Amino acid sequence: MNFFIALITSFCVLNNLFLPLADAVDPTDGFDNIPLIQNNFKLQRPYDVPLEERYSFENGTHRLWVYADDKPHDPNSPTQPRTEIRIHGLDYSSGVWQFEGYAFVPNGTSGATIVQIHGASHGATTILLRIYNGDMRYYSFSDRIVARDLYDKWFRVNLIHDVDVGKVTVYIDGEEKFKTKDKGPGDLYFKCGVYAAPANISYYMESRWRDIKIYKQ
Repeated sequence: MNFFIALITSFCVLNNLFLPLADAVDPTDGFDNIPLIQNNFKLQRPYDVPLEERYSFENGTHRLWVYADDKPHDPNSPTQPRTEIRIHGLDYSSGVWQFEGYAFVPNGTSGATIVQIHGASHGATTILLRIYNGDMRYYSFSDRIVARDLYDKWFRVNLIHDVDVGKVTVYIDGEEKFKTKDKGPGDLYFKCGVYAAPANISYYMESRWRDIKIYKQ
């Protein structure tokens, strides 16, 4: 009898090894997808060059690049050079909003913000995610690494901003990687592309984006 009990127990253990794993939680679960149209994509680039010299859109992929000695996006702006997509017409000041997109950063791009939430009560931005030597940082803080080894591969980015509780959560490839307090409500909107940091930047900076979506809870 003990032999048969042991046999059945062994079978159950082995069978459990082959049970499918529970599906990972998708950060977009519980959110409504807001359809985007062309007018939602407002492009910013150095003011003195044609758009096609800093941006292309082919086969569903936005490619954005900038040089360290480029001009800002406006003649009256004191900011660093950028080529960015500003999500237009979906500014928010309350509620729970989410940005999703697939990003690609070529090896060599360093010191560039690739995605951000613009606007805040305290400061110009709620969050900047920058690439330094293939690693993603919160702003330029070397001790606040969001993800590592991101060069030369597509990766999924999800930013969830719960304005009412003052919290931003970052997911990379569906995994929660970083959480921080925001900087207060304001006129808020999402941006992606390349925006040079104030210091320690590569001469050439590029990011590519596809499947950009906005969600609201």
